[in-house]
Amino acid sequence: MTTRRRHVAHLYLHAVPDEGRYADAIDLLTGLTPHVQAVPPDAVQLDLTSALRYFGLSPYDLVQRAQLRLMGLYGIESSAGLAGNRMVAAMAADESAPGHTTWVPAGQTADWLRPRPAVALPGIGRTTAAVLGKYGLHTIGQVADTPAATLQRLLGAGPARSLAERARGHDPRPVAPLEPAAHMAADLVLDRDCLDPVRHHRAVLGLADRIGQRLRGEGQAARRLTLTVRYADRGSTTRTCPLPEPTNHSPALATAALGLLTALGLQRARVRAFVIRADGLSSAGAAHRQLSLDPGDDRARVAEAAADRARRRFGPEAVHPAALLTGPHRACR
Repeated sequence: MTTRRRHVAHLYLHAVPDEGRYADAIDLLTGLTPHVQAVPPDAVQLDLTSALRYFGLSPYDLVQRAQLRLMGLYGIESSAGLAGNRMVAAMAADESAPGHTTWVPAGQTADWLRPRPAVALPGIGRTTAAVLGKYGLHTIGQVADTPAATLQRLLGAGPARSLAERARGHDPRPVAPLEPAAHMAADLVLDRDCLDPVRHHRAVLGLADRIGQRLRGEGQAARRLTLTVRYADRGSTTRTCPLPEPTNHSPALATAALGLLTALGLQRARVRAFVIRADGLSSAGAAHRQLSLDPGDDRARVAEAAADRARRRFGPEAVHPAALLTGPHRACR
Protein backbone atom coordinates (compact mmCIF):
# COMPACT_ATOMS: atom_id res chain seq x y z
CA MET A 1 0.00 0.00 0.00
CA THR A 2 1.44 3.39 -1.01
CA THR A 3 1.30 6.23 1.51
CA ARG A 4 -0.11 9.41 0.03
CA ARG A 5 2.37 12.30 0.04
CA ARG A 6 1.38 15.14 2.35
CA HIS A 7 1.15 18.77 1.28
CA VAL A 8 1.12 21.26 4.16
CA ALA A 9 0.90 25.04 3.83
CA HIS A 10 1.86 27.60 6.47
CA LEU A 11 0.41 31.09 5.97
CA TYR A 12 1.48 34.20 7.85
CA LEU A 13 -1.35 36.74 7.95
CA HIS A 14 -0.05 40.30 7.87
CA ALA A 15 -1.76 43.16 9.73
CA VAL A 16 -4.59 41.14 11.30
CA PRO A 17 -5.82 43.63 13.94
CA ASP A 18 -8.21 41.55 16.04
CA GLU A 19 -9.41 38.06 16.89
CA GLY A 20 -12.63 38.58 14.90
CA ARG A 21 -10.82 39.00 11.58
CA TYR A 22 -8.49 36.14 12.49
CA ALA A 23 -11.51 33.90 13.04
CA ASP A 24 -12.95 35.08 9.70
CA ALA A 25 -9.72 34.05 7.98
CA ILE A 26 -9.89 30.59 9.59
CA ASP A 27 -13.50 30.16 8.47
CA LEU A 28 -12.63 31.18 4.91
CA LEU A 29 -9.75 28.70 4.68
CA THR A 30 -11.91 25.82 5.92
CA GLY A 31 -13.75 26.26 2.62
CA LEU A 32 -10.63 24.91 0.93
CA THR A 33 -9.82 22.09 3.35
CA PRO A 34 -11.28 20.93 6.68
CA HIS A 35 -7.74 20.35 7.96
CA VAL A 36 -6.97 23.88 9.18
CA GLN A 37 -5.01 24.59 12.35
CA ALA A 38 -4.83 28.03 13.91
CA VAL A 39 -1.34 29.13 14.96
CA PRO A 40 -2.11 32.30 16.97
CA PRO A 41 -1.64 35.17 16.84
CA ASP A 42 -1.01 35.60 13.09
CA ALA A 43 -0.52 32.28 11.29
CA VAL A 44 -2.49 29.27 10.11
CA GLN A 45 -1.58 25.84 8.75
CA LEU A 46 -3.49 23.80 6.18
CA ASP A 47 -3.16 20.17 5.14
CA LEU A 48 -4.07 20.34 1.46
CA THR A 49 -3.56 16.64 0.72
CA SER A 50 -7.22 15.64 0.52
CA ALA A 51 -8.30 18.87 -1.24
CA LEU A 52 -6.09 18.60 -4.33
CA ARG A 53 -8.22 16.08 -6.18
CA TYR A 54 -11.44 17.95 -5.39
CA PHE A 55 -10.18 21.25 -6.80
CA GLY A 56 -8.05 19.71 -9.54
CA LEU A 57 -5.19 22.06 -8.72
CA SER A 58 -1.52 21.68 -7.83
CA PRO A 59 -0.52 22.37 -4.21
CA TYR A 60 1.08 25.65 -5.26
CA ASP A 61 -2.02 26.81 -7.16
CA LEU A 62 -4.27 25.94 -4.22
CA VAL A 63 -2.12 28.04 -1.88
CA GLN A 64 -2.33 30.90 -4.39
CA ARG A 65 -6.11 30.58 -4.33
CA ALA A 66 -6.10 30.75 -0.53
CA GLN A 67 -3.97 33.91 -0.60
CA LEU A 68 -6.16 35.55 -3.25
CA ARG A 69 -9.33 34.82 -1.24
CA LEU A 70 -7.83 36.30 1.92
CA MET A 71 -6.84 39.45 0.06
CA GLY A 72 -10.02 39.76 -2.00
CA LEU A 73 -12.57 39.13 0.75
CA TYR A 74 -10.86 40.53 3.86
CA GLY A 75 -7.92 42.58 2.58
CA ILE A 76 -5.49 40.33 4.46
CA GLU A 77 -2.10 40.00 2.80
CA SER A 78 -0.22 36.78 3.49
CA SER A 79 3.08 35.02 2.87
CA ALA A 80 3.22 31.24 2.60
CA GLY A 81 5.41 28.18 2.81
CA LEU A 82 4.49 24.86 1.22
CA ALA A 83 6.17 21.56 2.08
CA GLY A 84 5.63 17.96 3.08
CA ASN A 85 5.24 18.66 6.80
CA ARG A 86 4.44 21.43 9.27
CA MET A 87 7.99 22.26 10.34
CA VAL A 88 9.44 22.74 6.86
CA ALA A 89 6.33 24.64 5.71
CA ALA A 90 6.76 27.10 8.60
CA MET A 91 10.47 27.53 7.83
CA ALA A 92 9.66 28.15 4.16
CA ALA A 93 7.06 30.75 5.12
CA ASP A 94 9.72 32.58 7.14
CA GLU A 95 11.61 33.15 3.87
CA SER A 96 8.62 34.32 1.83
CA ALA A 97 7.90 37.97 1.10
CA PRO A 98 4.30 39.21 1.50
CA GLY A 99 2.18 37.89 -1.35
CA HIS A 100 4.66 35.15 -2.25
CA THR A 101 4.96 31.41 -1.60
CA THR A 102 8.11 29.33 -1.08
CA TRP A 103 7.51 25.71 -2.16
CA VAL A 104 9.80 22.94 -0.94
CA PRO A 105 8.79 19.71 -2.74
CA ALA A 106 9.10 16.65 -0.53
CA GLY A 107 11.90 15.17 -2.63
CA GLN A 108 13.97 18.33 -2.22
CA THR A 109 13.56 18.84 1.53
CA ALA A 110 17.04 17.63 2.53
CA ASP A 111 18.79 19.71 -0.14
CA TRP A 112 16.75 22.80 0.81
CA LEU A 113 17.57 22.45 4.51
CA ARG A 114 21.31 21.68 4.22
CA PRO A 115 22.74 25.20 3.70
CA ARG A 116 20.51 26.89 6.26
CA PRO A 117 21.84 27.81 9.71
CA ALA A 118 21.22 25.32 12.48
CA VAL A 119 19.46 28.02 14.55
CA ALA A 120 16.68 28.08 11.91
CA LEU A 121 15.42 24.74 13.24
CA PRO A 122 12.60 25.01 15.81
CA GLY A 123 13.82 24.57 19.37
CA ILE A 124 17.43 25.65 18.79
CA GLY A 125 18.26 28.42 21.23
CA ARG A 126 21.44 30.39 21.83
CA THR A 127 22.95 27.89 24.25
CA THR A 128 22.48 24.90 21.96
CA ALA A 129 23.67 26.91 18.95
CA ALA A 130 26.80 27.91 20.88
CA VAL A 131 27.59 24.28 21.71
CA LEU A 132 27.07 23.20 18.10
CA GLY A 133 29.14 26.14 16.80
CA LYS A 134 31.99 25.29 19.16
CA TYR A 135 32.33 21.97 17.35
CA GLY A 136 31.95 23.44 13.86
CA LEU A 137 28.28 22.52 13.38
CA HIS A 138 26.88 25.74 11.91
CA THR A 139 24.46 24.48 9.24
CA ILE A 140 21.57 22.03 9.25
CA GLY A 141 23.46 19.84 6.77
CA GLN A 142 26.43 19.57 9.13
CA VAL A 143 24.11 18.57 11.97
CA ALA A 144 22.37 15.98 9.78
CA ASP A 145 25.74 14.44 8.84
CA THR A 146 26.96 14.19 12.44
CA PRO A 147 26.87 10.65 13.91
CA ALA A 148 24.17 10.11 16.50
CA ALA A 149 26.71 9.12 19.16
CA THR A 150 28.55 12.43 18.72
CA LEU A 151 25.36 14.50 19.06
CA GLN A 152 24.45 12.54 22.18
CA ARG A 153 27.80 13.36 23.78
CA LEU A 154 27.28 17.04 23.01
CA LEU A 155 23.59 17.44 23.90
CA GLY A 156 22.33 14.35 25.70
CA ALA A 157 20.26 11.49 24.28
CA GLY A 158 16.81 13.12 24.15
CA PRO A 159 17.79 16.52 22.69
CA ALA A 160 20.20 14.85 20.23
CA ARG A 161 17.53 12.52 18.88
CA SER A 162 15.03 15.36 18.48
CA LEU A 163 17.59 17.60 16.76
CA ALA A 164 18.68 14.86 14.36
CA GLU A 165 15.09 14.23 13.28
CA ARG A 166 14.46 17.91 12.60
CA ALA A 167 17.77 18.31 10.75
CA ARG A 168 16.66 15.55 8.38
CA GLY A 169 13.36 17.33 7.79
CA HIS A 170 11.16 14.90 9.72
CA ASP A 171 8.02 16.17 11.45
CA PRO A 172 5.16 13.68 11.90
CA ARG A 173 2.78 16.12 13.62
CA PRO A 174 -0.64 16.25 11.94
CA VAL A 175 -2.53 19.43 11.12
CA ALA A 176 -5.27 19.36 13.77
CA PRO A 177 -8.08 21.93 13.94
CA LEU A 178 -7.85 24.02 17.12
CA GLU A 179 -9.79 26.93 18.53
CA PRO A 180 -7.95 30.14 17.60
CA ALA A 181 -8.91 32.20 20.64
CA ALA A 182 -8.77 29.71 23.53
CA HIS A 183 -7.58 31.07 26.87
CA MET A 184 -7.35 30.17 30.54
CA ALA A 185 -7.48 32.53 33.52
CA ALA A 186 -6.87 32.49 37.29
CA ASP A 187 -7.63 35.30 39.73
CA LEU A 188 -7.04 36.17 43.37
CA VAL A 189 -9.09 38.71 45.34
CA LEU A 190 -7.16 39.79 48.42
CA ASP A 191 -8.96 39.86 51.75
CA ARG A 192 -7.98 43.53 52.17
CA ASP A 193 -6.29 46.29 50.17
CA CYS A 194 -2.59 45.50 50.07
CA LEU A 195 0.50 47.69 49.68
CA ASP A 196 3.01 44.93 50.53
CA PRO A 197 5.32 44.12 47.54
CA VAL A 198 6.19 40.75 49.08
CA ARG A 199 2.55 39.73 49.14
CA HIS A 200 2.07 41.06 45.58
CA HIS A 201 4.99 38.88 44.49
CA ARG A 202 3.59 35.84 46.30
CA ALA A 203 0.10 36.34 44.83
CA VAL A 204 1.34 36.51 41.25
CA LEU A 205 3.63 33.52 41.79
CA GLY A 206 0.70 31.49 43.12
CA LEU A 207 -1.51 32.38 40.16
CA ALA A 208 1.21 31.43 37.69
CA ASP A 209 1.55 28.07 39.44
CA ARG A 210 -2.23 27.51 39.25
CA ILE A 211 -2.26 28.33 35.53
CA GLY A 212 0.61 25.91 34.96
CA GLN A 213 -1.21 23.12 36.81
CA ARG A 214 -4.38 23.65 34.75
CA LEU A 215 -2.50 23.79 31.45
CA ARG A 216 -0.67 20.54 32.19
CA GLY A 217 -3.87 18.89 33.38
CA GLU A 218 -5.58 19.69 30.07
CA GLY A 219 -2.56 18.96 27.88
CA GLN A 220 -2.30 22.59 26.73
CA ALA A 221 0.56 25.06 26.28
CA ALA A 222 0.30 28.86 26.22
CA ARG A 223 1.95 31.40 23.91
CA ARG A 224 1.10 34.62 25.77
CA LEU A 225 0.55 35.74 29.34
CA THR A 226 -1.48 38.73 30.54
CA LEU A 227 -1.41 40.22 34.05
CA THR A 228 -4.20 42.50 35.25
CA VAL A 229 -3.95 44.36 38.58
CA ARG A 230 -7.10 45.84 40.12
CA TYR A 231 -6.79 48.63 42.68
CA ALA A 232 -8.75 49.79 45.68
CA ASP A 233 -10.17 52.73 43.69
CA ARG A 234 -11.61 50.19 41.16
CA GLY A 235 -9.08 51.14 38.50
CA SER A 236 -6.90 48.53 36.83
CA THR A 237 -3.72 48.07 34.80
CA THR A 238 -3.04 45.31 32.25
CA ARG A 239 0.22 44.16 30.68
CA THR A 240 0.81 41.35 28.15
CA CYS A 241 3.95 39.57 26.99
CA PRO A 242 4.60 36.79 24.45
CA LEU A 243 6.34 33.70 25.85
CA PRO A 244 9.64 32.59 24.26
CA GLU A 245 7.99 29.30 23.30
CA PRO A 246 4.64 27.58 23.98
CA THR A 247 4.84 26.25 27.53
CA ASN A 248 2.93 24.89 30.53
CA HIS A 249 6.00 24.82 32.79
CA SER A 250 5.17 26.72 35.98
CA PRO A 251 8.65 28.27 36.50
CA ALA A 252 8.61 29.67 32.94
CA LEU A 253 5.12 31.10 33.49
CA ALA A 254 6.16 32.53 36.85
CA THR A 255 9.20 34.23 35.33
CA ALA A 256 7.03 35.90 32.70
CA ALA A 257 4.33 36.91 35.22
CA LEU A 258 6.81 38.37 37.69
CA GLY A 259 8.45 40.27 34.85
CA LEU A 260 5.09 41.86 34.07
CA LEU A 261 4.58 42.69 37.75
CA THR A 262 8.01 44.33 37.97
CA ALA A 263 7.33 46.34 34.81
CA LEU A 264 4.19 47.81 36.44
CA GLY A 265 6.26 49.43 39.20
CA LEU A 266 3.41 49.27 41.73
CA GLN A 267 5.47 50.63 44.65
CA ARG A 268 2.84 51.84 47.18
CA ALA A 269 -0.27 51.04 45.15
CA ARG A 270 -3.24 49.66 47.09
CA VAL A 271 -4.01 46.40 45.28
CA ARG A 272 -7.33 44.59 45.62
CA ALA A 273 -6.97 41.72 43.07
CA PHE A 274 -4.72 40.05 40.50
CA VAL A 275 -5.75 38.18 37.34
CA ILE A 276 -3.45 36.15 35.10
CA ARG A 277 -4.66 34.99 31.69
CA ALA A 278 -2.85 32.51 29.43
CA ASP A 279 -3.92 32.55 25.80
CA GLY A 280 -2.82 31.40 22.37
CA LEU A 281 -3.36 27.86 23.66
CA SER A 282 -2.34 24.83 21.63
CA SER A 283 -1.75 21.14 22.25
CA ALA A 284 1.31 20.63 24.45
CA GLY A 285 2.15 17.46 22.53
CA ALA A 286 2.33 19.36 19.25
CA ALA A 287 4.49 22.22 20.55
CA HIS A 288 8.21 22.40 19.83
CA ARG A 289 10.25 22.79 23.01
CA GLN A 290 13.62 24.53 22.90
CA LEU A 291 16.43 22.07 23.55
CA SER A 292 18.01 22.63 26.97
CA LEU A 293 21.51 21.69 28.13
CA ASP A 294 20.71 22.54 31.75
CA PRO A 295 20.20 19.35 33.80
CA GLY A 296 18.44 21.48 36.40
CA ASP A 297 15.63 22.16 33.92
CA ASP A 298 15.02 18.43 33.47
CA ARG A 299 15.04 17.89 37.24
CA ALA A 300 12.54 20.73 37.69
CA ARG A 301 10.18 19.18 35.16
CA VAL A 302 10.47 15.76 36.82
CA ALA A 303 9.68 17.34 40.20
CA GLU A 304 6.77 19.23 38.67
CA ALA A 305 5.31 16.01 37.24
CA ALA A 306 5.67 14.32 40.64
CA ALA A 307 3.89 17.24 42.33
CA ASP A 308 1.06 17.02 39.79
CA ARG A 309 0.65 13.31 40.56
CA ALA A 310 0.54 14.05 44.30
CA ARG A 311 -2.15 16.70 43.79
CA ARG A 312 -4.27 14.31 41.72
CA ARG A 313 -4.02 11.69 44.47
CA PHE A 314 -4.23 13.80 47.62
CA GLY A 315 -5.92 17.00 46.48
CA PRO A 316 -4.88 20.38 45.07
CA GLU A 317 -3.50 21.61 48.42
CA ALA A 318 -1.09 18.66 48.83
CA VAL A 319 1.95 20.40 47.29
CA HIS A 320 2.94 24.07 47.12
CA PRO A 321 6.07 25.83 45.79
CA ALA A 322 8.41 26.77 48.64
CA ALA A 323 8.08 30.46 47.75
CA LEU A 324 4.37 30.30 48.60
CA LEU A 325 4.84 29.14 52.20
CA THR A 326 3.12 31.44 54.64
CA GLY A 327 5.27 34.34 55.84
CA PRO A 328 4.72 37.72 57.48
CA HIS A 329 2.50 40.24 55.71
CA ARG A 330 2.88 43.99 55.98
CA ALA A 331 0.92 47.06 54.95
CA CYS A 332 -2.33 45.28 54.09
CA ARG A 333 -5.33 47.13 55.44
